[in-house]
This record gives sequence, C-alpha cells and structure tokens, in this order.
Amino acid sequence: MRAALLTAHGPGGLAAANANAPVAAAGEVLVRVETVGVNQLDRNVMAGRGPGAAARLPRILGLDPAGVIVAVGDGVDRARIGDHVVVKPNIPCGRCARCLAGNEADCPAQTVVGVHRDGGAAEFVAVPAASAFDRGGIPAELATAAVHSLPIVINAFDAVDVSPADRVLVTGAGGTLGQVAVAYAHHLGARVIAASRRRVPVPEGVRSVVVKDAGDLPRGVTALEPDGVDVVIDVGGNGPMLGAAIEVLAWGGRAAFCAASVDPRFEVDMLSFYLRRKRIVGVASADYAQVRRALALVASGAVVPRIGARYPLDRIVDAYREFGTSPPGKVIIEVADPAHPTPEELYT
Repeated sequence: MRAALLTAHGPGGLAAANANAPVAAAGEVLVRVETVGVNQLDRNVMAGRGPGAAARLPRILGLDPAGVIVAVGDGVDRARIGDHVVVKPNIPCGRCARCLAGNEADCPAQTVVGVHRDGGAAEFVAVPAASAFDRGGIPAELATAAVHSLPIVINAFDAVDVSPADRVLVTGAGGTLGQVAVAYAHHLGARVIAASRRRVPVPEGVRSVVVKDAGDLPRGVTALEPDGVDVVIDVGGNGPMLGAAIEVLAWGGRAAFCAASVDPRFEVDMLSFYLRRKRIVGVASADYAQVRRALALVASGAVVPRIGARYPLDRIVDAYREFGTSPPGKVIIEVADPAHPTPEELYT
C-alpha cells in the first residue's frame, strides 16, 4: 500500500512510499482510509521533539484518519464491516482507574495513532475497534477535521466550566484548533474574543484582535472588555502569550491550554493569580463521550470545522512543507484512490 513513511528525523526523512498493509489484530478493525489531516503533532514526530519524541522509526504518520471498515479482528462484530468511521487518535489503556471512571482523556498510559503505532496517512490503518467512531453521514474530510480538534476543545471548555454568561478569550485563534475553539464558544453563546497574529474569519458577533506579540494582548483585550475575561482557552502553546492571557483574567478567571507544541515555560504574576483566585488546567485529549458529542455537533451543523488546503497522499511532503502558509482551515490529505486493491486482493 502507499503510505506517508517517516524513516529519519528532519528534512528529507518523510516520503510517500510503499509499505506493508496492516492486518486487524484481536479487538481491532482495518480501515480503508479516505482522508487524514496534517497536524502539529505530526511535525513534532518528524522533528523527534516534544510529544513526538516517543515515536520509533520507521513510522507511518497520520493521527485522524476517516474511512470505511473493511475487515475486523477476533472479538469484533463482523457487522461493523462497511461502517463509515473516523479514528480517535488518543487510545486509552481501558484498565486504569481513570478509564474505568469514563475519564479516558486522563489515562496516564494512553498511546497515540501515528506516534506510538502506525497512523492513517496510508491506504489502510488498523486501530482498536473502540477508537473507530461511526461518523454516519459526515463526509470524511469533515470528520477528519473534527475528530481530534473539537473533542479536545470540548474537554477544555468542560474543564473550566464555560457557560453562556462567560467572556471567553481564545488565543491562537488563527490555527485549526483555535478556529474550532472560537466556533464552539460562539455556539455556547459566550461573548468571544479571538486573538491571533493575523486577521482570520470569525463567526458573526465574535470580536477579534490581532496581536503581533504578547505585549499587544492585554491592551487589545481590555479595549474590548475593560474588566477582563472569565475564561482563556489557549491553543497556541506560546508561553509569553499564555502568560499575558492569564494577566487579563478577571476575578475567579479560569484558563485551559491545549497545544501539541508548547513552550517549556511561561511566567505568571503569582500574587495576582493568588489574590484574584485564578485557575489553570492543561488538556491534551478527550473522553469517548466528548468525541461522540463533537461528531453530533458536526452532524447537526452546529459547529463545522473549516477545511483549508487539500493534497493527494503522494504530495504529503508538500503539505507539511507548506503547513502554516496554507489558507485558514484544516489541511486535508486525500488518500482514497479508485484504484485501491480490495482487502481480498491484499491478503490473497
């Protein structure tokens, strides 16, 4: 099969190449991939840094494939063959206290598709059956755009108890995760400020500020909300920007950050943090229930991720090279090819 195969870190280590097709092991499903996304975590894997350093090479990239189940392993209902699915990237262990309590996002032993195991930037991918979610009538590209970003955003909003009465600041609003966070905050009915380094499209009623550096943020936000904001959702991972955002939190303000690439440090005014009863939480995944909520929102049209550039699998190197300069929205790799072999042709 064709796959995005990373054989070495750094430029030149990635290529669209031939690889052995996987087989669904016990408890797994085999998915014929239609689409997969380009993500910052993929770039970390390519560089061998941060959370991507856990990948062992060679590795097939791709966190968030969507496609059709074409085979199942032992213990999986064969009725699932033919299901249109999308894959949750973070795979919980299913055995620890957090998993048993339904808090799969906080499983300390979770692994990630495309990092700890081969991913879905390939014609076929094998994943645990529980991680392949029915996407119903959601097109593959929209499911890919939503399955990783929107559930994490929902988890972040849940973690800091966002309500329609809140004033919400989203920092890093120009990226894929940031655009989804802005859309979800708007859906909840909150008063939203989208902060980004460049002017980006926002829903009607959302205010935006362009901030070239962290020093611009307090001035831009207080011009719109003189008393500060109740919630900060940071998806950029820039330490100074997060510190500046926490500075503009009002009394009892809450901050959540969720980014695959983060600065190792940020500074905060501890006295203000203490006296003004502020809180901060890190979010890096989502529970199964939050994935189902996210897909339901997309299916209903309540939150629709923006699709940016599209590339065929054989141009995946270009997709990563041009990542960050593409039009706003999720970068999609279109994997499906009418010339695909069938599973029977693969294994006979």
